[in-house]
Amino acid sequence: MPAERLARFVLLPELNLVGQQKLGEATNIYFAEKQKVPCEICPRCATPSSVYYDKRTITIRDEPLRGSHVLLKITKHRYYCKTCRKPFTEPISGIMPKRRTTQRYRRSLLWACENFSDLSKVKRAYRCSSALLYKILFEQLELKLREYQYPWPQKIGIDEHFFSRSKGYREFATVFTDMNRKRVKEIVLGKSNLALEERLAHISGRENVRLVALDLSDGYKVFVKNYFPNAELVADKFHVLRLLTPHIFRRRREITKTNASSKAKRLLLMSSKNLDYFDKRALLDYLKQYPELAELYHWKESLHGFYRIKGYRRAQTAFFHMTNSMATSQLPEVKTLRRTLLRWEREILNYFKTRLTNARTEGFNNVAKLVQKRAYGYKNFRNYRLRLLSACA
Repeated sequence: MPAERLARFVLLPELNLVGQQKLGEATNIYFAEKQKVPCEICPRCATPSSVYYDKRTITIRDEPLRGSHVLLKITKHRYYCKTCRKPFTEPISGIMPKRRTTQRYRRSLLWACENFSDLSKVKRAYRCSSALLYKILFEQLELKLREYQYPWPQKIGIDEHFFSRSKGYREFATVFTDMNRKRVKEIVLGKSNLALEERLAHISGRENVRLVALDLSDGYKVFVKNYFPNAELVADKFHVLRLLTPHIFRRRREITKTNASSKAKRLLLMSSKNLDYFDKRALLDYLKQYPELAELYHWKESLHGFYRIKGYRRAQTAFFHMTNSMATSQLPEVKTLRRTLLRWEREILNYFKTRLTNARTEGFNNVAKLVQKRAYGYKNFRNYRLRLLSACA
């Protein structure tokens, strides 16, 4: 009875426990054989066979048990197929053909890779080589991510982040976020229209997409219009608000001749609505000395005020008045800003219909940076894609 309970707890379902041996302090060896059946099916021709041929003993690595390593020494019977005229070995559920580890060992290794601080600790805990560790990790990640294969959702976000410079030039990865399920839908190497269309062809349901949040990228704008026929574009609020940020920093550097004083940068970038009385008073006194910087700050505040408007019609009217007022400015930065706003007018105003932003995609870009840092960079994009999809699932 104790042996039967131990067999049910440790062994695979079809195995009978024959014996047990302890090797050192941290390794347990269990001797087992498969339960007898009237016949086995030939894997080549699917013909039942009951002709006994011989038997073999194999060693299989199983999931660690309470800190101890587990080895299964299984005696497998071989049968002779009269149709093929070749012998074959009986299969065991839980062990894939030509493998020396159980499936639960592989799933346990994936769990350890996702929860341990680094892979070297996983390697020591599971007593496996680096080659086996990486092979099992990416195999299990691919199996896990097959569960998430579904057509395009109604709302997506698009953004890119830096991937590698290993080929002598900068490579970028494009992230597609499923806003409905709050996860990354797909990651593609490159950001050209041809590369995106080619590497997204396996996902069905492009006509399902109704809303796409993106930054002010003309390349992505053309791609979305061609690839998602029913989609409406929404310009990301954050990217619109930061259009004047580099110009404000440049003007400030020309005045102060330094990059110091983080407090001054913070006050210039914060919305005046969030400043207390003393900070606001000090900032206004400072801007009175520099009219050009004050004008840039004024238009930055106008954009913040514009995004606080409620309702599409009101926003449309405010946008018209704001861009008309910008036409009177003599600053080249304001003229450039006006041209950009007019070129993206429809996408900017769509925000007031949907209130959709690309903040979730930006958050996943931060996760991507952490994934790259933990691995000290990736050279193989396939492996990077699997790791990031798993981290953002």
